[in-house]
Amino acid sequence: MTENTEPATADRRRALRRGMWLNGILIVWNIAEGIIGVIAGLLAGSVALLGFSIDSGIEVLSAVIVWWRLRAELHDTTDDGAAELEERAERIAGGLLLLLAAYLVIDAGRRLLGAGPEAEESPIGIALTAVSLVVMPVLGWMKLRTAQELGSGALRADAFETITCAWLSLTTLIGLSLNATLGWSGADPVAALIIVPLIVREGLEAFGGDDDD
Repeated sequence: MTENTEPATADRRRALRRGMWLNGILIVWNIAEGIIGVIAGLLAGSVALLGFSIDSGIEVLSAVIVWWRLRAELHDTTDDGAAELEERAERIAGGLLLLLAAYLVIDAGRRLLGAGPEAEESPIGIALTAVSLVVMPVLGWMKLRTAQELGSGALRADAFETITCAWLSLTTLIGLSLNATLGWSGADPVAALIIVPLIVREGLEAFGGDDDD
């Protein structure tokens, strides 16, 4: 993890504030996205949409910790305690992602074997993931550029998590759309399984504290 602990210059302080604003926007968006997605996923019985929504909650945790980390440096309080808090939160988020992957595999497999209810159409879910597919890449790109400017490994990892959310939006949207237009209810659990490798990779990297990839 590469964190710059030198006194913040005027340009760096602006970059720190920008990073805090970007994560603040992400936190508000993901809270709303998660609540709407969970409700829509439960109503439609969509495992892919539920997984997508739970990931929003995990992103909130990551964004809050990184926001606090940037704030600590902005106020010249960066120390080993802040770095330790960041690493601990990364491990927690990684563990939650791995649990999410296990849930998706079990629930999607159960539905593919006919042991669970078929997913119904979810216009709200389609709209939500479509908007997320526009918002997440923009926020992820802006956070990545800010991370490069700051030389912040924590913000860089958080930016890649936001970019991963865009891929989750895409696969979930495809599954929901195929179910709505062609009646392919099996597309929903398949879409959920497609995103599992992404979630596992992200979870293992966060749990291991690997920000170099």
